[in-house]
Amino acid sequence: MSQALTLARPYARAAFGAARDEGRLDAWSQALAFSAQVAADPRVASLLLNPELGDEAAIALLAPQDAGESFRCFLSILAEAGRLPLLAEIAGLFEQLRADEQRVVRARVTSAAELSAAELEKIRDALRRRFGREVELQQAVDASLIGGAVIDAGDVVIDGSLKGKLARLQTALAD
Repeated sequence: MSQALTLARPYARAAFGAARDEGRLDAWSQALAFSAQVAADPRVASLLLNPELGDEAAIALLAPQDAGESFRCFLSILAEAGRLPLLAEIAGLFEQLRADEQRVVRARVTSAAELSAAELEKIRDALRRRFGREVELQQAVDASLIGGAVIDAGDVVIDGSLKGKLARLQTALAD
């Protein structure tokens, strides 16, 4: 996985630069997400590895209908370099660059039960104060947490779950 990210990073930066220069970050983001989703399909993934599939056919398969010429050119460069299987990694890195540019932190809140809108807003406000950026929250439910929540904001993970507290207590008692 880390090798794929290393290989994808320069392409993601190039895509981001082109999208920013064109003033079309949203369009490129949507086009990359579409292409990455298509490329991730197991049937398409195996097809992309087939040497008999021409670059033009691969681009026609992966590019959304409303994709601009520069995006198609980008896909062509990926096809020539044999990097089309990296589209998922490129799209993910592109989104990270976009979030940094727009000063947005994407966080995932996983709780034992569904959180109310008011609770989510309190978490968003606390994260906004901590990071000094806007916060986009994604919510998930995992009953195995027993209670509380785990907040994953990139490099920062805050584990306030009962399951996590019990695991830390178990570790402390074992030592």
